[in-house]
Amino acid sequence: MTVPRLLGSFAPGTAPAASNPLLVLLASLGTTTALWDGVVGALRADPRTAGLRILRVDLPGHGASPASAEPFTIADLAEAVLAVVDEAGGGGFHVAGVSLGGAVALELAVAHPDRVLGLVMSCSGARIGTRESWSARAADVRASGTASLVTGSASRWFAPGFLGRDAGGPGAAALTALVDVDDESYACCAEALGDFDRTRDLAALDVPTLALSGEHDAVTTPASMQDLADDIRGARHIALDGASHLAVLEEPQATAELIAEHLVAIERAVEASVAHDRGMRVRRAVLGDAHVDRAVAATTPETAAFQDFITRYAWGEVWDRPWLTRRDRSIATLASLTTGGHEQEIAMHVRAALTNGLTRDEISEVLLHTALYAGLPAANSALAIARTVFAEADAAAADPSTSSPND
Repeated sequence: MTVPRLLGSFAPGTAPAASNPLLVLLASLGTTTALWDGVVGALRADPRTAGLRILRVDLPGHGASPASAEPFTIADLAEAVLAVVDEAGGGGFHVAGVSLGGAVALELAVAHPDRVLGLVMSCSGARIGTRESWSARAADVRASGTASLVTGSASRWFAPGFLGRDAGGPGAAALTALVDVDDESYACCAEALGDFDRTRDLAALDVPTLALSGEHDAVTTPASMQDLADDIRGARHIALDGASHLAVLEEPQATAELIAEHLVAIERAVEASVAHDRGMRVRRAVLGDAHVDRAVAATTPETAAFQDFITRYAWGEVWDRPWLTRRDRSIATLASLTTGGHEQEIAMHVRAALTNGLTRDEISEVLLHTALYAGLPAANSALAIARTVFAEADAAAADPSTSSPND
């Protein structure tokens, strides 16, 4: 087996920047990257995705890619696509593929989860057809050429009536391009599909996935695409009404809208994850690992959203803002908790204040000052709690085996 040389086209986006997300688009067997023309145009017109860098890559012997006389696997095709991505700047990327292109996209996600940020599989699968059926297809093409596939492809690729409505349009152009595909390269692609099976790897896949199907697709049916999505954690399946196997060509606007939504959702999830990580670092620095570990261990499905909220917003945003030091924030927090009568939180934040550099005298002074404005009973209760914390700290210093249950 060999890794073929692939070529394609690269568009930097309306606001070129190396940091802009990269979307790699892969076509189906027998088609070229022109399959994505309508989708790319719609993505460019959408403000959410106008800045995308878009890389379209042709299969061997299809479109711009040179023919290949040597056999290859889907894994080889994935490595070939990765080589093109690296030539275009490398890094992480989103990938979307149709049919065979979707299989290659899935292989990339399984083999390189550190590189693939998001996955879109349109009318594809972890296994498509059988080895016998693809071997027969390869033999037919070697004997009669890709021109012999046009009639059958027209019925498989498009929904009833589409070509009549599309006279002279992208559907007809796709069938014309099929005739120009290199016969041996097509046959090798078919045989590679016959050997491809990633069904056992779906459950472990941890890449945000969108599965698209066409209502009339008899090759990769909506039911099979739903099964695919069910096997991938968090995956979403959408069936496009009135479309068939080349749904992205038949319904480019709807496809682009779904891809844009998918990429935006991924971006938001990444931002939330970064904020959560930042918040967790601040939370641990202020409250201590032991306290945070207990809070995390006590999290239930009912409290998980709240824990994420306070980690991201309280600790990741407010506590991490640069205009007040953590010492200043401890002063404000102690005064606020005392004023509000939130005694259950005071001990934790007395310890936090000590961590943030306040002395015991300064903490007492904060509570004395708060008494002037919040009232004596509230400040007296807070001082009692502070004295308990100080006593626990003294005991722990004298005997390290003794520690507060809230340490």
